[in-house]
Amino acid sequence: MKKILYIILEQWADWELAYISSAVNMLGQGKFENKTVSLTKNAVASIGGVKCLPDYDLQDVPSDYDALILIGGMSWHNENAMQIKPLIDDCIQSGKVLSAICDACRFLGSIGALNSAKHTANDLNELKQYSNYTNEQGFIHRQAVSDNNVITANGTATLEFAQEVLRTLSVATEEQIKGWYNFHKLGFYNAPMPKM
Repeated sequence: MKKILYIILEQWADWELAYISSAVNMLGQGKFENKTVSLTKNAVASIGGVKCLPDYDLQDVPSDYDALILIGGMSWHNENAMQIKPLIDDCIQSGKVLSAICDACRFLGSIGALNSAKHTANDLNELKQYSNYTNEQGFIHRQAVSDNNVITANGTATLEFAQEVLRTLSVATEEQIKGWYNFHKLGFYNAPMPKM
C-alpha cells in the first residue's frame, strides 16, 4: 500500500486536504493510505477551526512514504515551519513526490526546493525575495504545475492541484481522474457522473 503524508501546520487549509485525501480514498480503491504529519502530535486547528490529531510528528515520520504533500495555510511564514526542511530534503533526495499548494509553495521557494523544477505559486515576486530561490525562469503562470516529481499550485487551485497529485501518483485512470475533476469543477448538473 502506498503511503501519502500530508504536512499540516496550525491554521491549515481544510479544503485543500479534503479534496486530495477524499479523491485518493474514492479512486485509489484501497491502494493508498492517507496520513497526517505535524510538528507535534497535539491537535492542529485548521483555518475553519477543525482540529486534527496528526498521525505522526517529526520524530516518528516513517521513511516508507511515497509522497509528501504540504497543505497550505497561515503558518508557513512562521519560523517553526523550518523544522519541516529536513523531511523535504529527504523527500527530494529520495526522488519521492513532493507537492505544495498556496503559501506552502512560498516556503518551498524560500528553502531552494523549487530550483530544479518548473513550478507555480501565489506570486513570483514573493518567491524572488528569497536568496535561496534561483529559478525564476522555471515559474509558470498556471493554476497547477507538475514537473520532476514536484507539484505546485496557487491558493485558488485546489482541484487542479488534486488532479495533478492524482495523476502523478497514478491513483486511477486518466478517464477517472478527469471525470472526478470535471464533476467537482463543473457541478452536479453540468458534468457527467464520474466513473469510480
